[in-house]
Amino acid sequence: MNTNHTETVLTRKDPFNRLFTKIFDALPPSTRGHVVAVVGEFLGTIVFLTLAFAGVETASASSNGNQGLGVSTTAKPHTSAQLLYTALVVGFSLAVTAWTFFRISGGLFNPVISFGMALIGAITWVRCVLLIVAQSAATIAASYIVYALFSGGLNVGTELGGGTTIAQGIVIEMILTAQLAFTIFVLAAEEHAGTCLAPIGIGLSLFVGELIGAFWTGGSMNPIRSLAPCIVNRSFPEYLWIYFVGPIAGVVLAVLVYKLVVALEYEIADDQDPMPELILPIVRNGRKPSSIIPIASAGPPTPEKQVQEPAKTHKKSVSFGNGQPSGDIENPVLYESHTD
Repeated sequence: MNTNHTETVLTRKDPFNRLFTKIFDALPPSTRGHVVAVVGEFLGTIVFLTLAFAGVETASASSNGNQGLGVSTTAKPHTSAQLLYTALVVGFSLAVTAWTFFRISGGLFNPVISFGMALIGAITWVRCVLLIVAQSAATIAASYIVYALFSGGLNVGTELGGGTTIAQGIVIEMILTAQLAFTIFVLAAEEHAGTCLAPIGIGLSLFVGELIGAFWTGGSMNPIRSLAPCIVNRSFPEYLWIYFVGPIAGVVLAVLVYKLVVALEYEIADDQDPMPELILPIVRNGRKPSSIIPIASAGPPTPEKQVQEPAKTHKKSVSFGNGQPSGDIENPVLYESHTD
């Protein structure tokens, strides 16, 4: 398989390739980076939430059974099997989609996560605003797609259940969003040898959040995810605002905890390990990190590098897009190929 994007007969004669190349070459580098990130987030969010919403509809429809001319997707009282199915399909949908779009736009798919990434300096505020617009539009589009695909109405909204009060709902959404955001900050917003595997941990984090939150609050962790079905159904519950307050508060909490552990230089804990071997090799400055092959491809570290710079692989921020990266790194990480 040709993974080096070398020119072939097909690419030379491909009219779309020439058209897109001509359009994007006319854009300034920073603008082109924003365009790539916005397009990637828009497409990725549509794919992720279409799969997730379709899974929720399937769980509800299959539990209700056939009802003559069709099925109802109105959820009955939640069963453990239905909650597990919903959590699995949402978590795996995020893992697969984030892994696909991780190198294109970062695979955030959530406005409050984009807000958090801007707060920690992983993306610029301009990029943050653009991503929020793209993610919001894509979430609404995904809701309409699922509404059109399946009979029985769109029943993927979030609501309080099990006697949950508004105050409890806010705290639950705050905690669940905080754990998801902190997972993303640590796994995806920093450069390390396991960065390419970050989507797995992020998907599992959402899976756990759905397992806990689906029964009590619907497991939103995303304001637009709760708003979009309301727009499609033209029905807005009085407590819809808690799905804005809770997730935003959760992201702020995650940012504070992340800033704390970074200020404590958590990566120096590795220096106290009595084992001389390093599980994750240190990157040499002369080698660009790859998002396709783990950083271990840079070769084994020298003893001098281990002593002098044990923490540099954890201190660099990842760039989400083709524009200028935020943080301390000099070159974007997500767009480096393995061929230097």
